[in-house]
Amino acid sequence: MPTSRRALLAGAASLPLLGLPGCSDSTGVAAEDGFAVGDGGYSIVPVDRRKPAPAIEGPTLDGKELSLTDFTGKVVVVNVWGSWCSPCRHEAPALVEAAKRTAGKAQFVGLNTRDVNTTQGQAFVRSFGITYPNLHDPDGALLLKFKVLPAKAIPSTLVIDAEGRIAARILGEATASTLVGVVDDIAAGK
Repeated sequence: MPTSRRALLAGAASLPLLGLPGCSDSTGVAAEDGFAVGDGGYSIVPVDRRKPAPAIEGPTLDGKELSLTDFTGKVVVVNVWGSWCSPCRHEAPALVEAAKRTAGKAQFVGLNTRDVNTTQGQAFVRSFGITYPNLHDPDGALLLKFKVLPAKAIPSTLVIDAEGRIAARILGEATASTLVGVVDDIAAGK
């Protein structure tokens, strides 16, 4: 085999090792602009295999203190987002719609990550008419507590059942119908 062809094949074989933006890993999550993008797929954990959600508490974008234990007995939908994330901006109207459609069944909570100060997050919330509380997590410390079923992409959505256990995860942009369907299933004890 000529040297130039051998070098070309060797170079092509090493491309997956470089972690180039847009390439996906074994989970189907692609790297784009320094963060991972999921495909919107979701998984529901069987009831008998669910693990307790971590203790998540901290300041909200409006300066109040919030703990997920404030919502014990309800299904809690935790959406991980950042104002810098274009898929998050695209997904925001679906979250607002799903929160309205599942009112009484679920409590939505945003987890604003990697925004250094609250200004960008507050503008995002105002811009999309988001009325549910949003925790401010500039360094990702709260996000890292989700070790059982981690949010591997931005945006990601984690659903906690009424018993406080992680019940589902959506990697990437979620649609309103997917969110409503997952909440309905989990609220029904599935």
